[in-house]
Amino acid sequence: MPTVETVQGSLDADELGLVLVHEHVRFRDEAVAAQWPDRYDEDAALKAALEAVVAAKAKGVQTIVDPTAMFGGRDVRFMKTVAEQTGVRIVPCTGIYSYDHLPHYFENRDADVMAEHFVSDIEGGIQGTDIKAAFLKCAADAAGVTENIEKIHRAVARASIQTGAPIMAHSMPAVVTGPRQVEIFEEEGVDLARVQIAHCGDTDDLDYIEGLIAKGVYVGLDRYGLEMYLPMDRRNATTAELLRRGHAERLMVSQDFCATIDWFPPEAAEAFMTSGAIRNWSMTLVFDEVVPALREQGVLDDATFQTIFVENPRRWLTA
Repeated sequence: MPTVETVQGSLDADELGLVLVHEHVRFRDEAVAAQWPDRYDEDAALKAALEAVVAAKAKGVQTIVDPTAMFGGRDVRFMKTVAEQTGVRIVPCTGIYSYDHLPHYFENRDADVMAEHFVSDIEGGIQGTDIKAAFLKCAADAAGVTENIEKIHRAVARASIQTGAPIMAHSMPAVVTGPRQVEIFEEEGVDLARVQIAHCGDTDDLDYIEGLIAKGVYVGLDRYGLEMYLPMDRRNATTAELLRRGHAERLMVSQDFCATIDWFPPEAAEAFMTSGAIRNWSMTLVFDEVVPALREQGVLDDATFQTIFVENPRRWLTA
């Protein structure tokens, strides 16, 4: 029986159940948090994480895949506390979430050394614990696939080949990063059936998305609620058409919700909501609004729901 690593240990894959495949129980700048810890309210962050995860659990969610890596404030002890207090499993990752920057430590070492660090997280444990990473995370954004970003992708690919761990790659359709990201994985010999290109739902360019699907990867329609990238009606129209075209087995649906995030001052959240940049962003939005809308259109029956939220995450995580 294939197994998946969670913050509470190894789990039979069949026990993953209903999965949200891209959510963050906390997201923050780890350097700022380490240097000025008094600027953070640990109790409030835990309370927000628990509330978000409990709400998801009430919708039937049994497992959350949390792709918080280096530069996102990864903290597997915090994740474990949330998992223990909610009863929802959390699947952690390794990797580097950067749009270009690398610390000198990695800048002056090659991709194979970087890969060794990722392998250590997968085979030995993360941050001095026995909690092992289940997958690898990398990213490409507005800057495109820069030299540093390519280095991270190649390190992730090499760690994946060495360990068998799957890959999740943050992408930015607006600057067409996806095809180049897939190309790098191909060049490194990665099994593309183990790759998920996240945030493809930020575009309604079906040719772009289907081009990625044709390569054999999973595509993430995983930013529901972030209207700044694409409004929900256009996201739903894209999801519905992909389902009509028979792509259910390659789709991942989620929200990329952050129970807390320190990227902006607190007052910015209200401004984002007032301006319509975000709308009803939460760990339950896809169940509150998206699933009912897709069911109403006749493109999401019970079997398709099971494919997207149960079978696809399990296959991606375990092959």
